Amino acid sequence: MSKMLKTFRKGGIHPAEYKLTDKSPVEILPLPEKVTILLSQHMGVPAIPVVSKGDTVKVGQLIAQGRGFVSASIHSSVSGKVVKIDSIPDLTGYKKPAIVIEVEGDEWEENIIQSTDLRKDITFSKDEILEKIRESGIVGLGGAAFPSHVKLILPQGKKAKALIINGVECEPYLTSDHRLMLEYGEEMMVGIRILMRVLNVRKAMIGIENNKADAVCHLKDIASKFHGIEVYPLEVKYPQGGEKQLIKALTGREVPSRKLPVDVGVIVHNVSTAYAVYEAVQKNKPLINRIITVSGKSLKKPSNFVVRIGTPIRFLIEAAGGLPENTGKVISGGLMMGKALNSLDVPVIKGMSGILVLPEDETKRKSIEPCIRCSKCVTVCPMGLEPYLLMLLTQNWDFYRLEKEMVLDCIECGSCSYICPANRPLLDFIRLGKTDVKKIIRER
Repeated sequence: MSKMLKTFRKGGIHPAEYKLTDKSPVEILPLPEKVTILLSQHMGVPAIPVVSKGDTVKVGQLIAQGRGFVSASIHSSVSGKVVKIDSIPDLTGYKKPAIVIEVEGDEWEENIIQSTDLRKDITFSKDEILEKIRESGIVGLGGAAFPSHVKLILPQGKKAKALIINGVECEPYLTSDHRLMLEYGEEMMVGIRILMRVLNVRKAMIGIENNKADAVCHLKDIASKFHGIEVYPLEVKYPQGGEKQLIKALTGREVPSRKLPVDVGVIVHNVSTAYAVYEAVQKNKPLINRIITVSGKSLKKPSNFVVRIGTPIRFLIEAAGGLPENTGKVISGGLMMGKALNSLDVPVIKGMSGILVLPEDETKRKSIEPCIRCSKCVTVCPMGLEPYLLMLLTQNWDFYRLEKEMVLDCIECGSCSYICPANRPLLDFIRLGKTDVKKIIRER
């Protein structure tokens, strides 16, 4: 059966899935006592506060204005009083500007439609839709958090022929997109039609890995009522959710090095982003909450929650049964590409799709051995790179050679580190090398 399914051909691995929450319906998480809303939850320039300490705000109210072209506005996810505008540690541990709001009730902005009724009719023009998406602070919810309105404004001379919707969710443990497709499929479909109108394309392709057969069947049934939208089951292979890998799987086209998807005629958006677009355009609702998977083999109640932006991570873990005693790490994101947290008090941000709680025996690094030249890291690299060489060049501070060896093409999927029998921290060094190469390019 798998031979008949579409997939990318270069590299890839098959990590254990651990989809513990794929049958867990989405629950609405209660409001915390206080939220901390970071002003930089997106790629690009941080937003500028438009409220002051002591101000009272409502749910959905603009509290920080995006500035510059690549930026995104921030809205209050709760109603209450602004008690602090200060620098707060983010997921990396570095202090970033944030607005702290003390929750007082749950009063929403009057223009937001809170009804759960499906609103199918799209009555807005392309420019009106773009403005609504920009005003709503929508960013890519697949992890990159790139401002969505920017992605929808095509460069001069470029034209998209198709829209690709990413429902792959190939990361172990994560099921937030899976549950969204099952529970909000029709709303998501309307969001896709809205994106198609903006891009002026007649075709949309939804890619879903075949381990989500229920979502494939469900969305195929819904798509039959929406002209131009097709659902494609894909072979289960990591990192199929990578933008370039998904494009290759669905279209057979390969995005050249340092080029964008639009250069091969497509634009890619995540399923959660499509749903957020539906809410923004049809219900005037800015991006103030999202679905997050909280999972781990030692958790009492792994769950999928609808969470308000700015909620402390600690609050989510408590709702999932509390932090187990044997916890070694708490990770923001997926097992393969997520980042370990140094505090449970950091807040939920727009691009966060999962929180993983891992036991101590699964988080200890094994001793690093000499490279045995097995070439497994080269075989599994989905970008056709040589990870062992990129690590060596970084160790030798040979950053000009690193650039020539296309280190910036690395998508940081972690396949190389996962497969290495010598336990070499390949991705750690490649990330370090990428950072320095980017500095050199900026200086040049």
